[in-house]
Amino acid sequence: MTSRAELFVESGELRLRTERVGSPDDPAVLLVMGTAAPGIGWPDELVDVLVAGGRQVIRYDHRDTGRSTCVDFATHPYALADLAADATAVLDGHGAAAAHVVGASLGGAIAQWLAVHRPERVLSLTAMMTGPMGHSPGPAWARALAGQAPDPDDLPPPAARFLAHLAHRATLPQGTRDEYVAANVETWRVLNGDALPFDEPAARRFVETSFDLTGNHAAALNHDLAGRAMTEDRLAPLSTIEAPTLVLHGTEDPLRPLAHGRALAEGIPGSRFRPIPGMGHTLFSPGLPQRIGEFIREHIA
Repeated sequence: MTSRAELFVESGELRLRTERVGSPDDPAVLLVMGTAAPGIGWPDELVDVLVAGGRQVIRYDHRDTGRSTCVDFATHPYALADLAADATAVLDGHGAAAAHVVGASLGGAIAQWLAVHRPERVLSLTAMMTGPMGHSPGPAWARALAGQAPDPDDLPPPAARFLAHLAHRATLPQGTRDEYVAANVETWRVLNGDALPFDEPAARRFVETSFDLTGNHAAALNHDLAGRAMTEDRLAPLSTIEAPTLVLHGTEDPLRPLAHGRALAEGIPGSRFRPIPGMGHTLFSPGLPQRIGEFIREHIA
C-alpha cells in the first residue's frame, strides 16, 4: 500500500496543511496548485503515476485555501514571493533540500520564481497552464473587456466565452453550498473547453471538497490580488533558469491561450515546449491527469 502522511508546517505565522504520498526516501516532487485551489486540485491519478515512477509527491493547501491559515489581506497583503516562501517552507517541513517543482497556472509562476531566486531548491521545473511570471495580463484583459482589438505586441487575452462567463457568474447567487458548487462547476466546464470531454463528477467532487475544507471561501480571492502584484522580483530574467524545464500548455486554454506557454518556453534556455492537443485550463477530463503525469514522469527521469 502507498504510504500517505499529512503534516502541518509553519511558514512564518501561517500553518500550511500538506500531504506526502510515497516513500520519504525517494526524490521529492512538489506540486504547486493555481489560484484559489487547495492541494487536492492535483488529481490522485496524476500523483499515482509519479509515485509509481519512484518519487515521493508533496502537495499542499496554499494559504487562504483548504485547511491552511486564512489571511486578512487588507492588513497583511502578500505577493508571489510570499507564496514562494510558503513552498520552500513546505519543502523544509518535509526535510527536502530540493525537489522537482511542478506548478499549474499561478503555481507555474510560483515555480518560476523558485527556479530564478531559489535555484538550489529546484531539481527540475515543470510549468503548465501559465505564462512568464513577469508578464502582466492586465492590459490585455482591459482591452478585451472594453471591446478593443488585442495589442499585437502583447500576449492574447482570455477567450470571449470565458470573459462572458465571468460576467454571467457575477450575477449568480453563491450564498449556499449548492449555489457555490453549481457556479464553480460551471466555471470549470468553461475552462475545460469543448475539445476534450469534461469530467463533471470529478470537478464536482473537487468543488464540494474544497468548499467543505474551509470556513472562509472568500479568502481564496486574495490569490488574484497577489497574482496581479507585479513586484520587481518578478521581472528577473527567466534566462537565468538552469533547471531542466518542461512547459506544458493546452492548445484550447481559454484563460491563457497557447501563446503564453510558448512565450514562457522561449524565455528559458533549453526548455522543452509541449502543447497538449485539446486541453483547456483544467485537468478535469477523463484520462488527462494520467497523461500529464506521464509527461512529468518522463521529464523528471
